[in-house]
Amino acid sequence: MADRVKFPPMGMIHQSLVDRPLADPAAETRKELATLNLAAKIKPGDRVGITGGSRGIRNISLITKEIVSFFKTLGAEPFIFPAMGSHGGAVAEGQIEMLEHYGITEELMGASVLSSMEVEEIGKTKEGLIVYVDSYACRADHIFVVNRIKPHTKFKGHLESGLCKMMTIGLGKQKGADYYHMQALKYGFSEVIEAVATVVLEKMPVLGGLAIIEDGFDQTSILRAIEPDKIIEEERGLLDIAKEYLPKLPFSELDVLIVDQIGKDISGAGMDYNIIGRNRDIMDRWYSTQKIKRIFVRDLTKNTSGNGLGIGMADFTTERLIKKLDLEAMYMNALTASGPENAMLPIYFDSDRKALESCLTTIGPISPAEARIVWIKDTLSLEEVLVSESL
Repeated sequence: MADRVKFPPMGMIHQSLVDRPLADPAAETRKELATLNLAAKIKPGDRVGITGGSRGIRNISLITKEIVSFFKTLGAEPFIFPAMGSHGGAVAEGQIEMLEHYGITEELMGASVLSSMEVEEIGKTKEGLIVYVDSYACRADHIFVVNRIKPHTKFKGHLESGLCKMMTIGLGKQKGADYYHMQALKYGFSEVIEAVATVVLEKMPVLGGLAIIEDGFDQTSILRAIEPDKIIEEERGLLDIAKEYLPKLPFSELDVLIVDQIGKDISGAGMDYNIIGRNRDIMDRWYSTQKIKRIFVRDLTKNTSGNGLGIGMADFTTERLIKKLDLEAMYMNALTASGPENAMLPIYFDSDRKALESCLTTIGPISPAEARIVWIKDTLSLEEVLVSESL
């Protein structure tokens, strides 16, 4: 095979992406929090639980630290708790380690990090769905929700990744995440998220939330503090903005996409399905104009800690990646999300050359010189990409 496959020349191109970074995210965080007028709602010594997610959000350590400091100035005793469903291997220690990857530690934050997989039932939705909430959050005097607003990789709807999903999947831990993903197959994901978030907002002492939107360069672009009774409504509008800011591949039809790395710090799905245009979910509510015949994933990010979720969307990979997989963590994540297809292993080879040769010989009657190939670092890094000569 090596004798008959000659790789085409590649060249670098530069994309024009939305570039609107905040000059000072820390100052913007303080300014937004001040708009909530929380001083009247907090008594000295009140314990405020601040959510910590599993996503690689730009400046999340800085933003979280500012939130901690803000509540301290009001006389409260803030603490951070992981709100990440089944991530981190669905164990308390693993979720603390995930936060540490993002610079959220007790030492850096100046606040306790309290992690447990225990949940409590706080009520039911009008459809009869049980609402689960993290046990530490249930014992707090107040809860403050922090998350990035972004199009989800599993489903489309009026609510996707954001504050409402954090109150549903995040606060629900592994038990809630498993339950809600199952129910979503019947009711729809956005519908489950809104129903559960509504109950959380009614039953729990949620002070509000801080929504984060990133631009096309993965830079903090918008920070919006939202009062609890406005979270669901405002998140819908912020999702529309996030969709506008989402970067795309430079060409809608490709023969081969090469991805250097995938990981949970890149996307909850390892690589953003909105960008690669693939989703093999049984909910089957997906449409994309992006068409790619073959995807070759080369490696995992360091911070994903062996969770290779999303590798199931690739056609080929390397033995190098396979050896790094923490199958237990990946399978737990995939099964909790009712998405075993995301953890299915593709054909893998002991060299990148063999994997790329296999891509080029399984795209139909197209010579390597004519193949439409794009090579990216990951689905967060799309400003500069390598493209084949035919493009």
